[in-house]
Amino acid sequence: MSLTSKIKSKAYEIGFCSVGIARADALDKEATFLKEWLGRGYQGKMQYLENNFEKRCDPRELVPGAQSVISLALNYYNRGEHSADKKDCKISRYAWADDYHDVMKKKLWELFDYTQSLDKENTKEKKTSRKNSEKIEGRVFVDTAPIMDKAWAVRSGLGWQGKHSNVITREQGSWVFLGEIVLSCPLEYDEPIEDFCGSCTRCIEACPTDAIVEPYVVDATKCISYLTIELKAEHEIPEEFHDKLENWIFGCDICQDVCPWNQKFSQETQEESFFPREGIVQPQLKELEEISQDEFRRKFRRSPVKRPKWQGLLRNIRAVLSGLKKKNTTESFTD
Repeated sequence: MSLTSKIKSKAYEIGFCSVGIARADALDKEATFLKEWLGRGYQGKMQYLENNFEKRCDPRELVPGAQSVISLALNYYNRGEHSADKKDCKISRYAWADDYHDVMKKKLWELFDYTQSLDKENTKEKKTSRKNSEKIEGRVFVDTAPIMDKAWAVRSGLGWQGKHSNVITREQGSWVFLGEIVLSCPLEYDEPIEDFCGSCTRCIEACPTDAIVEPYVVDATKCISYLTIELKAEHEIPEEFHDKLENWIFGCDICQDVCPWNQKFSQETQEESFFPREGIVQPQLKELEEISQDEFRRKFRRSPVKRPKWQGLLRNIRAVLSGLKKKNTTESFTD
């Protein structure tokens, strides 16, 4: 088996559902799009997206001598249903279980260590001396460094970027986490696949805040996920969105739930770390409205929900309750 074949085989053995490899080149087209997107102010208060622009658009700035980018996907889908009861609230599927950063990073390091072990075996078999600079070097990335995960997933053929901006795979839909390993050695490269969204616009039509301003372009300042996660607790969710939150207090799955690819090809995850925690699939608003800071820390320990912190979660709940009150008043007036 070639080095590439061994790496891919090991990736599937570790539990990744998809793996693709692209040449570590500059993302010129993607850089242009990002610059225009930032210029429109669609990043909102996510200033970090404006930092390290060169590194974000060229992996060779992150890993000197980089030649290959291995993109990997890990399925997290669970078939649980969000509650339609106004007394309940909604948390995005990806946050029903353990923090994916921890799970993904562990698996990526396992694959990276395996790759380096192959390099050592190859050196021993050839009985040749190699300088340290010739050894396979690299870095592991899981959504915590300036690297364009979606762009590399597309370039490596894992899937295509849907009109909701999420990467859609033909095998799992878009219910996947993405990660990368950037290596200093050349590998066999995969080709991008075509865009299979076709004329479908379900995600655009379903978004309650009209955050998908045009196909493939999301204004984050209108996105429920941004408003409930990325917008820091010291900033209130604009009142204009309160009655459009549809009881989402952390993230939002609407654009993915309506996607035909997800409805047809979603598969239950086999990763135990992503099995839902008790009481998190259909949590009650009243219960979380009264949660103390200590209870928050215990309940969401090692969970993505800890991201907006206790104050942020309470802020989100207040906004949802405000929206429900506004809707009730409107309905009463209409009746």
